[in-house]
Amino acid sequence: MRLVFAGTGEIGAPTLAWLLASGDVLRLEVVGVLTQPDKPVGRHQRIEASAIKSLALDHGLPVLQPLKIRDTDAVAALRTLRPDVLVVMAYGQILPRTVLELPSLACLNLHASLLPRHRGAAPIQAAIQAGDRHSGITVMYMAEGLDTGDVLLEKRLLLRRRETGGSLHDRLALLAPKALGEALTLLRQGLAPRMPQDEAHVTHTGKLAREHGLISWDSAAAVDRRVRAMNPWPGAYTLLPAGGGHPERKVKVYSVIQSRTASGGALPGTVLATETRGVLVAAGTGSVWLTEVQLEGKRRLRASEFLRGTPVPLGIVLGATALP
Repeated sequence: MRLVFAGTGEIGAPTLAWLLASGDVLRLEVVGVLTQPDKPVGRHQRIEASAIKSLALDHGLPVLQPLKIRDTDAVAALRTLRPDVLVVMAYGQILPRTVLELPSLACLNLHASLLPRHRGAAPIQAAIQAGDRHSGITVMYMAEGLDTGDVLLEKRLLLRRRETGGSLHDRLALLAPKALGEALTLLRQGLAPRMPQDEAHVTHTGKLAREHGLISWDSAAAVDRRVRAMNPWPGAYTLLPAGGGHPERKVKVYSVIQSRTASGGALPGTVLATETRGVLVAAGTGSVWLTEVQLEGKRRLRASEFLRGTPVPLGIVLGATALP
């Protein structure tokens, strides 16, 4: 079985590593990798290869990095690899029909949610924000739509009480090889099912941008879920109003604790108390303690340390009451 792996995000690296280590057992050969062009990253915008490319080069694999996968030259280059199976995980481009029809057996996508829930680019954060009890990896046959193909199988896991976007990402990355292994075995045996998705239960999640981390103080539970979902990226944040000679400043929020203290009718986002536990903020009819924060341009601190260097007056209103 000749296999091409398409991926860019770090979530796919454990799966590619597992494929490379298990080729003899699975009777398959990884014959090439498809990944996005190298991009500038970090504060200094250094050009870096994806984790997938680095792993492929370490194993001497051909690497294809077309700017647009639908270009004729890109499709032709992929065709020369003669794949039986194309496995896709967090690649970053929608594959055209000309690519989907290349593999002789199947084009499979590993999606980080339990489809049809959370189709789209940010299913991990969406599951936490929605308060889902479960997430998982869905192995699906790829179609031209966005995550619309028939399901081959799924692997489920229970979300932890303090799950973050980062922790769920890492757990799903480790679950994916097991899901793919079972799928490839069924495919080889001719026993792989095709289960259409239930369109009545579809939800969508778009690509995340930094502004999606802005905290809306609509309820304590919602604030808690947003902060955990956006950790580590794009990061939850609020805005500290201008005062004391300072302009309005951005404050990243890394962790919160829901409080039993009612808001008392205060406007959502109102600072109700500041003490060693942190900053108590009204959220809907309840409130939350901000326990770990970072003022823009400064280092990450426990809220009690933050308060020693940055006064936060009682009664001020943080950020906005609704997302843009």
